[in-house]
Amino acid sequence: MKNNLWNILKKELRELFRDKKSLAMMLVIPVLIPLLIIGMSALFESQVSKEVSEYNKIGFAYEMTEEEKNIAEKMGIEIISGKEEELKQKYENGEINLYITKQDNNYKINTDGSDNSTFASNLMETYFNTYKQYLQQSFLQENNINPDKVLDIITVEENVLEQDNYFANYIKNYAFLFIMMAITVSATYPATDTTAGERERGTLETLLTFPIKSRDIIVGKFLGVTVSSIITGILSLVLAILSLMLTKNMFSIYEGMDVMYSPLTIVFAVIVIIAYSFFISGLCIAIASTSKTFKEAQSALTPLTFISFFPGMIAFMMGITTTPILSLVPFLNFTLLFTDINNGTINVVNIGLMAISTILYISLVLVHIIKQYKSEKVLFTK
Repeated sequence: MKNNLWNILKKELRELFRDKKSLAMMLVIPVLIPLLIIGMSALFESQVSKEVSEYNKIGFAYEMTEEEKNIAEKMGIEIISGKEEELKQKYENGEINLYITKQDNNYKINTDGSDNSTFASNLMETYFNTYKQYLQQSFLQENNINPDKVLDIITVEENVLEQDNYFANYIKNYAFLFIMMAITVSATYPATDTTAGERERGTLETLLTFPIKSRDIIVGKFLGVTVSSIITGILSLVLAILSLMLTKNMFSIYEGMDVMYSPLTIVFAVIVIIAYSFFISGLCIAIASTSKTFKEAQSALTPLTFISFFPGMIAFMMGITTTPILSLVPFLNFTLLFTDINNGTINVVNIGLMAISTILYISLVLVHIIKQYKSEKVLFTK
């Protein structure tokens, strides 16, 4: 039995490493992880570090006081004066970032909420807060009241903690979600080729004529696909860590954040990758085995790519954390554990429950596939 299983595994690995498409899926897809991390980092960097000159053209549809002009000058605001209709037309033409109208003491910021307009709105809110503070101080001084005793009753200071670095944590978590997607994509092609592909080419019938048990054939194919998935997952993890180290030195959004992973964290991340590789490989082979052609199997496996990604994405957006029960839920358990490990939280109980449930799921899947392969009706029906 062991010799037959080993021979099947060697056959699958030999075909896997000889096939250019399988190699591309296994080795090229992980390269997308660094591109994703660098691209998202550059995108967020552009959102948080725009130069004031990109959104400081402000239209004022009223006569400004000298103090208003002084505040605007200090804040780098470029004053564009004119009537409301003129400023509205300039705004629509992109000549100004927004315009201000005034009625009595009521000021209105006119904007459509676009990217630059949002930055400009924040700039003008700061401007009006400064101007309002000036008016309040002037009023209190005119009435012989010390402004400091009224305006500075309390002080507020913001302390941004390391774990509260939203943009960097967002990128790190999504990078790990894409690792799972990469593993899924890597498993689909070899699983399809070794089942529906061999069936379509007629080589599967020849293989079944050999004195080899169906169990050895299935387990050998399953392990071959799993090896491909594990290689993709570990390579993706290495590239993700290296990319985060690189982007930390390139972009200011990582300021104050430690992107280095401890050896223990990396070990548990690899454990999750290996567990997920076993799970998704078995699932891919089970689905592909029911297909009559390579194309049909590819169509059947396509939804898995999205299923592997979206549960984790939704959980991350909703702030769902790992619990013992969720550690048993397929797909969701892997992504939640990945997020926990990424944030430096390692719960051995949850990881153990994930491993046990994965073994159970894989066993059920393999038993189902072996039964399929023992049925000639399932194998050779055209």
